[in-house]
Amino acid sequence: LAGIMGGEATAVTLDTRNVYIEAAFWWPDAIRGRARRYNFSTDAAARFERGVDYATTVQHAERITQLILEICGGQAGPMSDQQIALPERKPVRMRMARCAKVIGMAIGADDAAKIFTRLGLPFRQEGQAHDATFIVEPPSYRFDLEIEEDLIEEVARIHGYARIPAAPPLASARMLPATEGRRSMHQLRLKLANLAYQETISFSFAEPEWEADLAGNADPIRLLNPIAAQASVMRSTLLGSLLQTLRLNLNHKARRVRIFELGRVFLRSQRLADPTQPGGLDQPTRIGGLAYGPIWPTGWAQPERLVDFFDVKGDVEQLCAGSGRLRFEPNRHPALHPGRCAAVLLDEQVVGTLGELHPRLVLKYGLHHAPIVFELDAAILQRQAMPSLQPVARTPAAQRDLAFVLDPAISAARFLRVVDTARATDARCGIIAKSVIFDVFQPREQESMPGKSVALRLTLQADETLTDAQADAACAGIVEAMQRELGARLRA
Repeated sequence: LAGIMGGEATAVTLDTRNVYIEAAFWWPDAIRGRARRYNFSTDAAARFERGVDYATTVQHAERITQLILEICGGQAGPMSDQQIALPERKPVRMRMARCAKVIGMAIGADDAAKIFTRLGLPFRQEGQAHDATFIVEPPSYRFDLEIEEDLIEEVARIHGYARIPAAPPLASARMLPATEGRRSMHQLRLKLANLAYQETISFSFAEPEWEADLAGNADPIRLLNPIAAQASVMRSTLLGSLLQTLRLNLNHKARRVRIFELGRVFLRSQRLADPTQPGGLDQPTRIGGLAYGPIWPTGWAQPERLVDFFDVKGDVEQLCAGSGRLRFEPNRHPALHPGRCAAVLLDEQVVGTLGELHPRLVLKYGLHHAPIVFELDAAILQRQAMPSLQPVARTPAAQRDLAFVLDPAISAARFLRVVDTARATDARCGIIAKSVIFDVFQPREQESMPGKSVALRLTLQADETLTDAQADAACAGIVEAMQRELGARLRA
């Protein structure tokens, strides 16, 4: 093993007559760690892995030859000198301003120059006093001088550690005012805690099977040195750790579980969202929750029932309150029930997903019934709209009820979106203060009424007393919008 231990074929014995002297230089990076790997502890390995002076190799070979001739006699043969790839010692720069910052005290440029001279380090000085910069040429025997901090260490060592004052660092401790238009992560935690959720903290490592089942991620970010086979990838969703915590609680006979986690996920991305993060990797902070079991603890006041989609939807609405205009759209997710999954949108921007765990995964993970889960972008939820005061209306409000017959496939969200659009674009509908669906009827026999009936209640409010003409015009605007956008007709 070159640089560590010689072989038996080249060993010196009592019968040896011809000796071939080799004085070589081995790269420290090539030797470092190999002696330990092959379970060898030799003096050669200890020297070469720390670095030796390659410039004096010829003198060493000549000195060994001289000693052999003086002690043993004999005749010296020719020398073969091969220089293939010797290390290139690059100059190292040291700024005096940086030196003072690292050491914690100012050292004069003249003192630093004297220290480099005493150490035998050739240097060139640029500038004077605090703005001075030293360009040092590391000698061939100083493999430990590679970066600026190495030179600063030499200056501190020769100057004397005892002469460096032990002064604690000083920092300003100011209470900065919190931005009113932004919620902290702690406020998000507190909001869910007030909704009876308990916080969990877990590793960011996940099982590859979780990524395939819960995120549809066939190529997760793998760790080079995982602590265990079941923690060999970085998670791209919080659902895996939430389900693991749920199963642990169920193993301890828990019947009702409501948990949440606030943490980072790791996604492959060519977009560099944060310049302090490595490229090709996005690390957004998400907040995920899970509800399982009865909606309320067992008691006499009300019958027991399991938590459902709409219970957790209400929790998400309270969590997102004040962060923007919230709405839900039907969605598909690899981990959620196809018909009980929704995308969560704030100001028309998708911020997360809400839904019931897929029946296939309920069976696979051995759960008695499906939990309801959600996962949202925490950074967007930090937005907080400033409250604005509205004067109490001085005139009474009016209500009008309209019933429409429309296609059964049209959702209530789409139906109400038409009303909101009419309020914003039609001047006649500007007096509509509130709209709500209060009845849905779909007959079993389609011959009696093709489609479903949706009853809409409009609350009309204006600064002055409303007239019948204004109310009729607003209702007419809604009817026209329904006919134009949805093909709906007014029910007789």
